[in-house]
Amino acid sequence: MALALGAAALLGCSETGKSGGPSGAAGSGGAAGSGGCAASAEAAMRCVEEERLKQDILFIAQPRPPKSAHWQAVQDLCASRFQQYGFTVELHRYATGVNVIGRRQGKTTPSEQVVVSAHYDHIADCAGADDNATGVAALLETARVFEHLQPARSLVLACWDEEELGLIGSAAYAKAAKERGDDIVSMVSLETMGVKSDEPNSQAMPAGFNLLFGEQFAQLQANDMRADFVAIIGNPAAQPLATALQTRASADQGPPSIPLMLTEDQTKSALLIDLRRSDHASFWAQGYPGVMLTDTANFRYPQYHCLDGNDEPELLHYGFLTSVTRAHVGATVDLLGL
Repeated sequence: MALALGAAALLGCSETGKSGGPSGAAGSGGAAGSGGCAASAEAAMRCVEEERLKQDILFIAQPRPPKSAHWQAVQDLCASRFQQYGFTVELHRYATGVNVIGRRQGKTTPSEQVVVSAHYDHIADCAGADDNATGVAALLETARVFEHLQPARSLVLACWDEEELGLIGSAAYAKAAKERGDDIVSMVSLETMGVKSDEPNSQAMPAGFNLLFGEQFAQLQANDMRADFVAIIGNPAAQPLATALQTRASADQGPPSIPLMLTEDQTKSALLIDLRRSDHASFWAQGYPGVMLTDTANFRYPQYHCLDGNDEPELLHYGFLTSVTRAHVGATVDLLGL
């Protein structure tokens, strides 16, 4: 997740890619596929495996600033995993970086696109386990679970580059998509999804949050400000995805969720910069529906960007990440249609 600038921060052209992923990562190098995982939303949700998520995070969570060796390794992992699970792979090269795109053509309404994404870059000298190895691992698990999916709409998977430098990779893609006339009906940014605490007062919120989102703040207070929920942050056009996410999250053993649906004016407000700190904001800027699914990063996690200790895999709650990934997978099936 990109660090907010200014006072708000204190609140808290393409080619086909065929590179192989690291042999030590779960699901790479010819590991077993998904079988019939995506026969229904419920089946797809059951197919999400905690151990696969954990093993991918263990590989990804090393410093990976753009152009570094591990940045390249994670880029290669995205490309190889998408290819392994039957997606057409594109390396979207823009002026300063590389997005990795996987596509599955829809069967009945292929012009309508559902985008699922996470950024794979991070900052120097920080492992970036929560930010954003969790999102990339959830994206790769989505690719595996949907290996045999025959969707009505087209599914686009994306590993974004240079999010930490100002959402550069996703902004380049969203601008190009708008210029092409792409019909993106849903976009989700999987962003920092692995931190949870059941301790009272473990969740902070930006100043003024209680004034703008009174109902949600009351819900937090009623739960003694516990950091045990996933936030669903979206613009008005993304309401169908947000509703699907809430529905799937409320299923048995699903994570508590708090929706923050902004008005169009709020999506542009300088006062709400903390709600635009990931790649969904690039799609908002082009008029597309977009949602960020997040554990709220620095508002519950002192190790965000290694500001107070290292952001490392041992600090994550893998059961919580698995339940969030399952809710996302079910909602994605709902949006795609089968």
